[in-house]
Amino acid sequence: MKAELLAPAGNPAKFASALYFGADAVYIGGKAFSLRSFADNFSESELSEAVSAAHAAKKKVYVAVNIFARNADFSALSDYFRLLEKSGADAAIVSDPGVVYAARKAAPSLSLHLSTQANTTNKYAVKFWAEEGISRVILARELSVKEISEIRDFVPEMQLEAFVHGAMCISYSGRCLLSDYLDGRPSNRGACVQACRREYALLARPSDGSERFLPVQEDGRGTYILNSKDLNLFAHLSDLERAGVDSFKIEGRMKSEYYLATVINAYRRAMDGEDVDSLASELDDVAHREYTAAYAFGDNAQTVGYENSQTKGKCTYIANVLGSEEGFVLAEMRNRFRKGDVLEVLSPGENFRKSFRAERILDKEGAETEDARLVQGIYRVSCPYSLSEGDILRRREG
Repeated sequence: MKAELLAPAGNPAKFASALYFGADAVYIGGKAFSLRSFADNFSESELSEAVSAAHAAKKKVYVAVNIFARNADFSALSDYFRLLEKSGADAAIVSDPGVVYAARKAAPSLSLHLSTQANTTNKYAVKFWAEEGISRVILARELSVKEISEIRDFVPEMQLEAFVHGAMCISYSGRCLLSDYLDGRPSNRGACVQACRREYALLARPSDGSERFLPVQEDGRGTYILNSKDLNLFAHLSDLERAGVDSFKIEGRMKSEYYLATVINAYRRAMDGEDVDSLASELDDVAHREYTAAYAFGDNAQTVGYENSQTKGKCTYIANVLGSEEGFVLAEMRNRFRKGDVLEVLSPGENFRKSFRAERILDKEGAETEDARLVQGIYRVSCPYSLSEGDILRRREG
């Protein structure tokens, strides 16, 4: 069976974009109990609507319920699992054994996927979870392709999911207390402030009683001593598929709609047989940290990005396409653009990477303008192509 492309969505707009750009399944979170509490997330009604929309498109929805729960959480958790079962969600993503127990009691027909937060790093743990009724294990990012293959051979009945792209955590499979200590916001209950991405300094107190901050350097390369590189296994999907991975997972419920559309589109096209080498540059068109294959091929001591927290992508997200009409594209602006700018199309269809010059720009009243500067303003832009709702316009920089 062909591997699934699994994408994140932090709100309904990103969810619609994930489906449009080719995800086979989307993982989302509700307003509570998931590890991305700073995302917009989904209300109960939005969650049900998302499941219905996905199923109409013959796609799936998995809902993250992956906090490490406390005693006081369980009454509301049981109600939430019953809601997910009723909504038709295809699975809940869980990490805590107590939460697994609660889900089994409250919603026995709801499939359970074991979160990467559970740190599943060996075939015996996978076998244990199979016997507990878990239908899929989301493997720890620390595993190699060889180890994944060994797990597949040992537990052939278990679905295996692996991260292939996106942010990584400096701590083992995301179990971190840094945010708790520095900001009082518990990472393992969804409130991580990504303190590892900050620049750090040492406070020096000489004998004269003065105080001054000194930069922290590692091998002279910079000060981001806890900052992990981004995972990128784009060139190694066939290795993962041969190892027995059933689902390729993209990280990023907090990422922008443009980021998700770009990354999902590239992976979808690669998985459908388009040339990987020509598509790889797409992943440089979005903001990202230095890329790494992490531990896919064994131990790797070069997974920390010392130089900076994040680099800008090569393209600017300009507008969401709302449709086409009489030689114009109707677009909702996201970043300022001007008459004469060369814009490029991001699309799952045949217009992908086509470019055109914005010779005319009309505002919502139909008046000519040379400067589209109203944030989320609706503009008509002259365009030789018939674009579809859901496509995105970007501007290539440099």
